[in-house]
Amino acid sequence: MAHEIHAEMVASVLTVVAGEGDSLAEGDTVVILESMKMEIPVLTEADGTLTRVAVRAGDVVQEHDLIAVVE
Repeated sequence: MAHEIHAEMVASVLTVVAGEGDSLAEGDTVVILESMKMEIPVLTEADGTLTRVAVRAGDVVQEHDLIAVVE
């Protein structure tokens, strides 16, 4: 079953840490967002394989935007 990771706030994508095809464990960092000069790691809540990364470094995400999919 796919697990979608969504942005919780408006922020800039600072770094994409994991790439498509990477195996992830619950709690692994997928991307790092920046908002108000704070770095916010976005973590996966499920074990699996990262099948889609929907953002790139420099993108601006809005609240609820799709960041990645883990299956």
